[in-house]
Amino acid sequence: MVRMGLASWLLALMLAAPAAADTRWPEQGWQVLPVTSTYDELLEALRGAVDAEGMFIVTEAGPTEAAANRGVTIPGNRVIGVFRNDYAVQILRLSVPAMIEAPLRFYVTENEDGSATLAWKTPSHVLAHYSEEGGEALAEIGHELDAVFEAIAHRAVGKID
Repeated sequence: MVRMGLASWLLALMLAAPAAADTRWPEQGWQVLPVTSTYDELLEALRGAVDAEGMFIVTEAGPTEAAANRGVTIPGNRVIGVFRNDYAVQILRLSVPAMIEAPLRFYVTENEDGSATLAWKTPSHVLAHYSEEGGEALAEIGHELDAVFEAIAHRAVGKID
């Protein structure tokens, strides 16, 4: 009998499952916009929309390119961190621990059919975890950022779909 370690078992399970075959996004606190455009088109449109809405891309990370450098092909997958310093200052004044959530992120994924999906946790949902310390003022910032993220998303999707 062959014994598999937990890590080997999990790797085997992940390799056996089709990538993004039946993506189920969390219902609470998330916004998800599937688009007919490609992953690359959505990334480009999102970058432009972030700038157009007066925000900044602070971070970008994703496993797709690193996997390709190792000879492994996976669907496009990128997390784009978006923020602005004035929001950072406001949040820090209300809750130092809440800044662990900055930058707030968009998630761009490539679907099996070549289309893409834009998803993000709503800022109000993310910041709600710090309401005891940050109070109503922090909640207001979260709702303001909800509107900004919604505007960015719709600008990005409107450019391509």
